[in-house]
Parts: sequence; structure tokens; C-alpha cells
Amino acid sequence: MFFQLAYHKDVKAAKKAILDGFRRTDESLLNKSAAGGWQDGATAVCVWVLGQTVFIANIGDAKAVLARSSEAGGSQNDPDCRSTLKAIVLTREHKAIYPQERARIQKAGGIVSSNGRLQGRLEVSRAFGDRQFKKVGVVATPDIHSFDLTDREHFIILGCDGLWGVFGPNDAVEFVQRLLKEGLTATAVSRRLIREAVIERRCKDNCTAIVIVFKHR
Repeated sequence: MFFQLAYHKDVKAAKKAILDGFRRTDESLLNKSAAGGWQDGATAVCVWVLGQTVFIANIGDAKAVLARSSEAGGSQNDPDCRSTLKAIVLTREHKAIYPQERARIQKAGGIVSSNGRLQGRLEVSRAFGDRQFKKVGVVATPDIHSFDLTDREHFIILGCDGLWGVFGPNDAVEFVQRLLKEGLTATAVSRRLIREAVIERRCKDNCTAIVIVFKHR
């Protein structure tokens, strides 16, 4: 019982720390944008590994995709790997057109236009910065999810919307797994993933990716 109480206390404290971090980052960006006279914004997806617990936090349309095997150690037992690794989207997109986000925006006095954008301009409904939209519903409050790390979890792919515009989750997991099996480092795989997206698949949007590989004993 004591262990369970301590665990839940740690999870609660971690989520509070994430919320505080997002709030402070947003405040800092708003202050700098006001001082500099610019109005840009940014989405975000973050991973925090605390012991054996993995926390995922996101705002906007950046995504985290987890590669999980059907059985513990599944990828080591399957030479091909593709049949055992499953792509799991860990994040929920925040767009003005989605009912829950639309309702919050309208309550704040904002309008979602027929093109699905806030005030006819901004597609996402949560972001750092974007100070001209803060009064009409744009917030930097993340969705936070957590799960316990086991031998089934192999890697996570973090990417902004440009990457996911040309890669499906399963497609990206297969691409990364193949390169990892060839012996490439996570850094090298991230670079190859971006090169594939931009050069081969003609991504025209912002394109950022990070691959995090879990090392199991």
C-alpha cells in the first residue's frame, strides 16, 4: 500500500512539473515575442522517462508514435520484426475543428471558420506563443499520458506535422526498425528519417524528428 501511494504521488508530482514547465515556456515565449514585436508560435511533443514510467506531453499537431512488440522480447525473436512491432500513436492532435477544442474556443469568444481554422487563420488550438490568439482560446496546456516501460517497448518517434504528413505511423515504425537493425544509431536514423521525408517524399512543411531507443537489459 505504501508503495502504491508513493508511486501515485510521484506520478502526480511529475505531471504537475510538466504542466508548470509548459506554462513557463509559454510565458517566456510570449514575453519575448511581445518585446520583439513578432507573433509566432510553436507546437510541441515531449517525452520524460522517470524510472520505469514514460510521460508523454503534447500541444498542437506534433505526434509521438511508440513501437511496441506483441510479446516481450518479440523483436529479438523475429528476424523480420515487422510482424511483431505495432505503431501506437501516443498523442491527441489539438486542432480548432475538433469538437472539444471548438467548444473551448467558442467559450473563450473565438470563431472557428468554415475552413476549420481559428479566426480563419490558425489550424492548431494549442501552442506556445501565438499571442494574438491567446484571448480567443489558444492555450499551452498539454495532454499528458504515461505508461510503464516493459520489454515490449522498443522505440518512440517524435515528429512535427511535416513528418506525419508524408509518413503514416506504421510506415515510420517499419522505416526506423529497418535502419536500427542495420546498426545505425538513433541520431543517424533520425537524420535518415528526415532525409526520406524531405528529399524522397517531398515534404514541404516544417519537418523535425527525434528517435528514442529503449535499451533493455
